[in-house]
Amino acid sequence: MIQVSVIGSGNIAHHLLKAFGKTSEVKVVQVFARSIKSIETVLPNTEIIDNWSQLKSVDVIIIAVSDDAIEMVSQQIPLENHLVVHTSGSVGVSALDSKNRSGVFYPLQTFSKSKALDYRLVPMCIEATNPADYKTLETVAKSISDYCYNVNSEQRKALHTAAVFVCNFTNHLYQIGHEICEANQLPFDILKPLIQETAQKIITLTPAEAQTGPAKRNDTQTINKHLAFLTDENQKEIYKLLTKSIIDHGKKL
Repeated sequence: MIQVSVIGSGNIAHHLLKAFGKTSEVKVVQVFARSIKSIETVLPNTEIIDNWSQLKSVDVIIIAVSDDAIEMVSQQIPLENHLVVHTSGSVGVSALDSKNRSGVFYPLQTFSKSKALDYRLVPMCIEATNPADYKTLETVAKSISDYCYNVNSEQRKALHTAAVFVCNFTNHLYQIGHEICEANQLPFDILKPLIQETAQKIITLTPAEAQTGPAKRNDTQTINKHLAFLTDENQKEIYKLLTKSIIDHGKKL
């Protein structure tokens, strides 16, 4: 059994602890959390600490904190020559303090504490500075997920950027759609089957093959009607930019 400790109490830490709680191959020895109350109900029988001197020797120490805190947290770990990994998609493995062996344990998913996940479906992107540590991380990853990928720091940067487009930007467009519906006394629920079908299509089609709509057809009459309808300048600029991008991509094909 691989012993791990988790540093952090945010969304990713919360979900990793839940995932580890469902496997017999990994034992969470400790959780380091500044806010103990925010994490104490996730794994009730796990020791929670808030003092660095209490940190025990384990096989893997997982830093699950905000990107800008990773380097500082890794420096505060009092242990040496341990495998220490972070969970960020945009921070390189070199950000970790050199007194310990370094790696990355990046779950590619959007996490909210209130939303349950099927952890077996969450892609795990791992990296390590030596083969033995990679093997350890691979074992940990496969204990909670059916999808494990060897992704280096440069690839992970590209993956994280792509994820912002397909997740964060897309969700913001949902928000704009929600605002347009509300402003016109329409329930956003009407759009949910369309959202689901659009997401489902790219399981069997490429995004280029799945693309539809007035920009794809270069239907300038409909595009101009939409632009005339929109009164919010921000929404109008986003519509113009995305329309141009879709049209330009069509010219490349």
